[in-house]
Amino acid sequence: MKVGLYFGTFNPVHVGHVILANHMLHYTDMDEVWMVVTPHNPHKKKSTLLDNHHRLEMVYKATESYEHIHPTDIEFKLKQPNYTIDTLVHISEKYPTHQFAIIMGEDNLKSFHKWKNYEVILEEYEVYVYPRIGNTLKENQLAKHSKIHIVEAPVVEISSTFIRNGIKNDKSVKHLLDSKVWEYIDLMNFYK
Repeated sequence: MKVGLYFGTFNPVHVGHVILANHMLHYTDMDEVWMVVTPHNPHKKKSTLLDNHHRLEMVYKATESYEHIHPTDIEFKLKQPNYTIDTLVHISEKYPTHQFAIIMGEDNLKSFHKWKNYEVILEEYEVYVYPRIGNTLKENQLAKHSKIHIVEAPVVEISSTFIRNGIKNDKSVKHLLDSKVWEYIDLMNFYK
């Protein structure tokens, strides 16, 4: 079984995340997409993150009606800060019959050469890249690598930061979220 790993803080998970996960399922050779809720991205301020279990719960709510999209907390149990290579090694040992691939945005491919052990990742795993506005793959030498697949996917420019700021400023953002995710955020009074 081929599993696409879609990493993110999902703070909060929004419709754009689900659109991309679903697109990868239907327009690539992936059998499942696992949304890997990351406890702390070494490149993000930890103070802006909701607790891990709340973000995981929101991903459950956003994906429960999708048979082949699953949230996972696999990184919660790993040493922090965690790096993608560590997760890949761990998950590959835990699920030896699965073939794993990474799903990332074009913006992440731009800095991929700075990731810990990125060469090892490219030796062992495929990377599926979706487009972002304002990025040009033509300038990225890694885009030509045999393990990197550029996927024609919808360009979804919704950001979790925009949603958090909207809630904080009492703007309506519920149309950018699964209804169950919005209800949970509203109930818990998050991001106010």
